[in-house]
Amino acid sequence: MRSTVTALAAAATIAIGAAAAPSTAQAYCYGCAVGAGVIGGLAAGAIIGSAAAAAAPPPYYGPAPVYPAYGPGPGCYYQRQPVWDPQAGVWRRGPKVLVCP
Repeated sequence: MRSTVTALAAAATIAIGAAAAPSTAQAYCYGCAVGAGVIGGLAAGAIIGSAAAAAAPPPYYGPAPVYPAYGPGPGCYYQRQPVWDPQAGVWRRGPKVLVCP
């Protein structure tokens, strides 16, 4: 079985190589097929790219950030609130909290 697969692979390789080899009729123009392929590829890419861009939804931009005009109200201030640490059994310094009287 293995030798059959190897023989078929070798035959296919030789057949593809023989088909891909340039013939004498095309020997005068080696760059013609390459140039046509490049131009055709660029044209196909432009057509597909423009179709994909037209089908895509417009980009979404989030709302602009809102900044307060002034700080906290009059008489308000930040103060650290103590936090109980149950592992150590002590009060620790906590986060700053806005206090408005």
